[in-house]
Amino acid sequence: MTIASAKTQLLIDSNQDELGSLLSRFGIVINVISPELEIPGSFWGDEEAGLIRNQLYARPDTPIHSILHESCHYVCMDECRRSSLHTNAGGSADEENAVCYLQILLSDHLSFTSKTKMMKDMDNWGYSFRLGSSKAWFESDASETADWLIEHKLINRAHAVTFNLRH
Repeated sequence: MTIASAKTQLLIDSNQDELGSLLSRFGIVINVISPELEIPGSFWGDEEAGLIRNQLYARPDTPIHSILHESCHYVCMDECRRSSLHTNAGGSADEENAVCYLQILLSDHLSFTSKTKMMKDMDNWGYSFRLGSSKAWFESDASETADWLIEHKLINRAHAVTFNLRH
């Protein structure tokens, strides 16, 4: 399914310590595995990140957008689903939108990427938004999604990440 291009930012291009530190604020542990191995817990397969409970699995060729997306699934799901999470995060359309919004916000907490880069990588991969791009959606059509994140205390009214997990 993946259509990541050579321009997509990969784990190998990142500051892995910084990324690990960011994810640890949510209790997520990143496990980098050898390039030749299949990624445990990967829903999409290939180089896409995998998630088993709070353990995120990635290879050097895993896109940063995939790592943040799967991490945000962990953040946005309720405790019951988190405790049994293995591969398929599931969830509602509202939750999926919240995951996308939160991954864009989190990208600005990393020195090696940005919201702009995240949205371009999301579009290159094939994320689909009714306004045609993640940027158009994020800037013009995601107010209900932001409200969902505020309601669940995952961002505050200023749209800053709270580093809470959904309860």
